Amino acid sequence: MVRPGSHSGDRPPLRPVDLDVLRTGVDVLDRVVDRTRRHLAGHDVDECQTVAYDLAHVAAAARIARLLVDDTAADPGDEPRRRLALAFCADAVADTAARLAGRHRDWGIEPDALAPAEPVVAAGRQPELIASLHDSPVAPRLDPDLALVAETFARFADERIRPVAGDIHRHDTDVPEDIITGLAELGAFGLSIPAEHGGVAPGEGRDQLAMVVATEELSRGSLAAGGSLMTRPEILTRALLAGGTPDQRARWLPRIATGEIMVAVAVTEPDRGSDVAGLRFAARPAPGGGWLLDGTKTWCTFAGRAEVLMLLARTEPDVAGHRGLSLFVVPKPRDAGHAFDHVQEAGAGAPGGGRLRGRAIPTIGYRGMHSFEVSFENWWVPDDALVGGEAGRGRGFHLTMEGFENGRLQTAARALGVMRAAHEAAADYATERIVFGRPVADHELTRVKLGRMAMLIAAGRAFTHHTAVLMGRGEGALEASMVKAHVCRAAEWVTREALQIHGGMGYAEEYEVSRLYVDARVLSIFEGADEILCLKVISRRLLGPR
Repeated sequence: MVRPGSHSGDRPPLRPVDLDVLRTGVDVLDRVVDRTRRHLAGHDVDECQTVAYDLAHVAAAARIARLLVDDTAADPGDEPRRRLALAFCADAVADTAARLAGRHRDWGIEPDALAPAEPVVAAGRQPELIASLHDSPVAPRLDPDLALVAETFARFADERIRPVAGDIHRHDTDVPEDIITGLAELGAFGLSIPAEHGGVAPGEGRDQLAMVVATEELSRGSLAAGGSLMTRPEILTRALLAGGTPDQRARWLPRIATGEIMVAVAVTEPDRGSDVAGLRFAARPAPGGGWLLDGTKTWCTFAGRAEVLMLLARTEPDVAGHRGLSLFVVPKPRDAGHAFDHVQEAGAGAPGGGRLRGRAIPTIGYRGMHSFEVSFENWWVPDDALVGGEAGRGRGFHLTMEGFENGRLQTAARALGVMRAAHEAAADYATERIVFGRPVADHELTRVKLGRMAMLIAAGRAFTHHTAVLMGRGEGALEASMVKAHVCRAAEWVTREALQIHGGMGYAEEYEVSRLYVDARVLSIFEGADEILCLKVISRRLLGPR
């Protein structure tokens, strides 16, 4: 990536960042979050949705700011990291001020609550400081093993994914098989699977961190044809490790790890969206044993190519809510293209006559894996398709959420990869494009945009890696939702501004940035829509018992 700055010698030197100013800023953010929590404590989130939604995003930003400030305090000689912490904290305070404007009573705080943080905003929003974050980017801190993971998957993305990503998007073709087999050879599908089940998980609580590092690099090549290939195997893997029987783990995990089978997730229903507890898809005991599946699932990404569906169904029709749901592993034939239709033959316990149909839903982005609507009519599965066996009946919601927490973390990593690709494309184009007699990259506004992109990427990566470490210790469920909500929103801004820097050419499909822009839009929707995460997960945790 070419970096702008041909006239850097004319710019005044940046002042060193005052750590006390940083601490004041993050303390102010924490106080806003804490006072609002106390103000809203005991309220039903649905009674104060607007404040609760904003609070969730402010709390996520405050958590990141605190992380960055603590990090730079531990290494006071790293001036670029101090600038990152200052710029992010100033951005978070300014965003909080905008959310608070005219609504201080609703938040339960005084109108001048942010006043002590004004020096942070004044120092952290200076154009030269923000631009410096692009000129001197903050690199991730990776030990040698993780650095090798990053290098290996970055090379694969550059050599195997990026050359075909544009054609896959423009023509909505299937992900090429050589990408899938190549990733399998690298062990991508076994990064979270223990060695005893055929995987390559590093163990010692580092599984999630290796996964997010690999996912970021692959997503930089393509969201659909890169990092997202790992998401669905990861979700099913976590569910099986959390609640599968020994036989189920022995049957499925080695085949997932080697890429012998690909996975799709069938949870969402057409009229239910993110209301998982309200699902109606029925699984009923078959007369001769096994289960008969009836209903329709939607947004089943990769359901055509997949040989296995992770399916959430209602096995207890008289039990309301999530307690009546169970999880199944449903084998299916591998299919290519945008539609499939199978009639089940009798034999091996199946009564025959069941039907499984799927059609790809046309989408503006995230193409290649295809998102399907899948209909089941008396489709039979054996008893051992029920995850956890009889002990797993009614535990489907819990097991699905086990997988989705990791899916949210991985989605943050996917967003980081898309943001990096957009940032690099914008910087290269801005350096080459001449406007009013000089490169676009030499204009202050462009430099500030590129610097803010670098800030959002570095800050998002720090929180993603921190959350991965927490989850490796069995913690971090709240942080997984926070990082997903924050980083995916940031990806929309980064890709939007990257396209804007391209001008009219950014709107042309021949330029990569147009694909990145439409791909980024889905990130705040899948693996938990932004509003659902903020209201049903983050805010409820914030406002619940402390």
